[in-house]
Amino acid sequence: MGSANGKPASTDPSEDEALPLAVAARVPGRVLGIDPGLGTTGYAVMDRVTGSGASLGRLVEAGVLRPRAEKRDDDDLRLAELHRGILEIIDEYAPQYLAVERIHAHARHPRTAILMAHARGVILLAAQLRQVTVRGYAPTRIKKLLTGSGRAPKEQMQIAVRLQLGLEADPEPHDMADACAVALCHLASIRWEAVGVPSNRDSRN
Repeated sequence: MGSANGKPASTDPSEDEALPLAVAARVPGRVLGIDPGLGTTGYAVMDRVTGSGASLGRLVEAGVLRPRAEKRDDDDLRLAELHRGILEIIDEYAPQYLAVERIHAHARHPRTAILMAHARGVILLAAQLRQVTVRGYAPTRIKKLLTGSGRAPKEQMQIAVRLQLGLEADPEPHDMADACAVALCHLASIRWEAVGVPSNRDSRN
């Protein structure tokens, strides 16, 4: 799995024990949005935009993390790569917050929910190791905030993200667009809280 700087992610557990960045070194208001997945994980780094304008955030960097391990029985290697990749992004961009989609179980796809939980777990562990504050948001809440509908399709979400961030084209792939949406949802919640409006934010993780 590549990191934000294009280097392959290490799976050596000993390297994960490096001391975290000091809290004071974090970029105030910066959020790392994550769309978790064991196959492809989208990420988006955004800075908060202050003021009363329509724009919620400024995109700093976005992309996807893909594991090098391709076999289904290599889940342990995939998780190790994902963990290291998230650590590298945190270390490079120093976010104050990590915003991630909450898991919603599907009765028809129990394995998918389990794998998502595994991926989300190593993401939260990376945030904890680096002392980054975690915020979790339900997928329906994210969709409703950006489109007005909690059941918006991925194509509509891509358009909403493009318009909100002033991009020239719809963000691709969907995983990256979803990560941008998570980050925007968090920035909207922070803006509401700053003016004393309850954000109805979901639980911490």
